Amino acid sequence: MANTGTTNHMTALLAQGQSVWLDYLRRGMLRDGDLAARIQDGLRGMTSNPSIFEKAIDESTDYDAALRDRTLEGKTDVEVFEELAVEDVREACDEFRSLYDATDGADGFVSIEVNPRLARETEASLAEAHRLWREVGRPNVMVKIPGTHEGWSAIERALGEGLNINITLLFSVGHYREVAEAYLRALEARVRLGQPVHRIASVASFFVSRVDTEVDKRLHAGGDTNASLRGQAAVANATLAYALFRELFSGPRWNALAARGARVQRPLWASTSTKDKAYSDVKYVEALIGADTITTVPPDTLAHFEDHGVVTRTLPGDPGQAAHVMQALAKSGIDFADVTQTLETEGIEKFAKSYETLLATLKRKRQALAAA
Repeated sequence: MANTGTTNHMTALLAQGQSVWLDYLRRGMLRDGDLAARIQDGLRGMTSNPSIFEKAIDESTDYDAALRDRTLEGKTDVEVFEELAVEDVREACDEFRSLYDATDGADGFVSIEVNPRLARETEASLAEAHRLWREVGRPNVMVKIPGTHEGWSAIERALGEGLNINITLLFSVGHYREVAEAYLRALEARVRLGQPVHRIASVASFFVSRVDTEVDKRLHAGGDTNASLRGQAAVANATLAYALFRELFSGPRWNALAARGARVQRPLWASTSTKDKAYSDVKYVEALIGADTITTVPPDTLAHFEDHGVVTRTLPGDPGQAAHVMQALAKSGIDFADVTQTLETEGIEKFAKSYETLLATLKRKRQALAAA
């Protein structure tokens, strides 16, 4: 729960240039004042996805009345989910609207995700992004598009057409470069057309803890000779991405856009909950605190960080040392390009599976409510 009126780590992070977004959304927190209290405490944004909605619908009665109404209307499970998600995101956007206005569009965003089945489909992803943008109908909504090869063109075109885009499922520095360049090109295209750029917002969601999970598994399979490298890959990878961010968003090219009011495309650290109990439960929050970044955390991780996290700027860190870690991993037989490709493929599959689980949960719950 929020600690309204007390000094907390969210405001301390903000002083370091980092915004905290909550990786969680549930209808009850919109209605009972919890979200409003968190915003007062320093929360700056929110993300959602089908897995989050599935748990919220399955583990609460928050949606029962809406499910009954829509069942009587004869709507499909897909239609019901989309309506519920749009309603929640729209309401959350309204909660954050004062912050969005007070920061002149720098913060106060809520993300909604395109159908995860479309991760490999460029045109369908773009069409879905536009549809969700229209349906939510709020200037502080961000539409999530996966940063896959097929998504790069959709991302650039959506940004060029004035949508706010949260680029998700980034694991490699190479893919991060592609989506950052897409953002720059989209802004430059708008400038050439005489269109404004000062309210175009984008974040690049770079996944963290899953990298250590996959690399550590491979290190373990290779024996104990490289055990000292366990738990180092994720932060090193993110540190190199942040170094690239600082390079791309500086110099003449960026300065020309900044002069038009453009804002940087902030790195957003995603997958920050610790998966391995051998590591600190705030490892991936503490290690990636830096200017012009976002840390997105589930409620449990935020609670842990508020309880015993240490707020000190840890970025830009040491990119040279990060590169050394990556070189050591390569020498130990870790093919990092394969690691990131595996994680992207698994991420897409997990997102799609979560979507199917959500629809199954909706179907089961609607049937139970109809029979009650």
